[in-house]
Amino acid sequence: MSRAMRALLGALGVAIVALIAYLTPPVSPITRALLGLLSLMALWFVWRWPRLEQRLAASAGAAPGPAGPGVFDLALGFVTDFFDTLGIGNFAPTTAAIKFTRRTRDEDIPGTLNVGHALPVLTEALIFIAAIVVDPRLLIAMIVASILGAWLGAGVVARLPRRAVQVGMGTALAVAAALFVAANLHWMPVGGSATAFSGTRFLVAVGGNFILGALMTLGIGLYAPCLIMLSLLGLDPRAAFPIMMGSCAFLMPIGGMRFVRSRRYNLSVALGLAIGGPPAVLIAGYLVKSMPLVWLRWLVVCVVLYAAVMMLTSALRRAPPPERAAAREVLEVAARSPQAGD
Repeated sequence: MSRAMRALLGALGVAIVALIAYLTPPVSPITRALLGLLSLMALWFVWRWPRLEQRLAASAGAAPGPAGPGVFDLALGFVTDFFDTLGIGNFAPTTAAIKFTRRTRDEDIPGTLNVGHALPVLTEALIFIAAIVVDPRLLIAMIVASILGAWLGAGVVARLPRRAVQVGMGTALAVAAALFVAANLHWMPVGGSATAFSGTRFLVAVGGNFILGALMTLGIGLYAPCLIMLSLLGLDPRAAFPIMMGSCAFLMPIGGMRFVRSRRYNLSVALGLAIGGPPAVLIAGYLVKSMPLVWLRWLVVCVVLYAAVMMLTSALRRAPPPERAAAREVLEVAARSPQAGD
């Protein structure tokens, strides 16, 4: 990563935190503390990612990284995070676009999503989490569970062979398309009026978010399944938003660093998402706020289904002999993994 990109990421992180802090109305002490942690997470991420990337590249003796993202990468970040802020989601459309254009290897897509979309999702959380009240105990427990799930899940996904990632992501895209269809046809559970859980429901919600945090590292977006789970448990759907956004905002930077360490992501695409996304989030969150999206959701269903078929077809193609494939996978992972002591 070039020095200019490192400076740009740092400046972008500081600008996001400062602007949103200025525009945020007075909130409760607990919400203020959570927003403060999110702000620190955003600043840590824009400092840690470039530093870790530079150190790992130097230790591997690699050539200097790309000067910056391409125009397509920046536009992809802008468009997907604009509509993510309005409720479309960004993982499935981004995966489809990357698969169509072959911007990176299939096995590097989960890491690219988690690293690249981390800063835009942090921006979303900072904007919207102050507006909705939810039980702090439930919010904190579910955020911590998702972080643990993502940390463990990223370590597993970063070591998976290409075919396993292709099958997992193809299945994830099919699930995402099904969720879009359910939302368009109003099959999603409407939820209840609760803003807190206790007993069994509390444990189920926390355990479910641990699993969703782990699955997110495979490219399965957390928003829709988390909303469904909480609605089925009787939570007010509005109270689910700070949980969903807070979970993703904390888990993506932490899980993303494991992908950076293992070199299982595309730096150029991730930079495009990270730089192009936050301005779109600010525009959608503060200026647009809402717009009719039903036809766009049906278009996304078609695109995501097609991408799922492509991903699964790639996984089912004739493979080289198992011994040769296994040896090649081991060599590829070893070549991109940090050395001992890094």
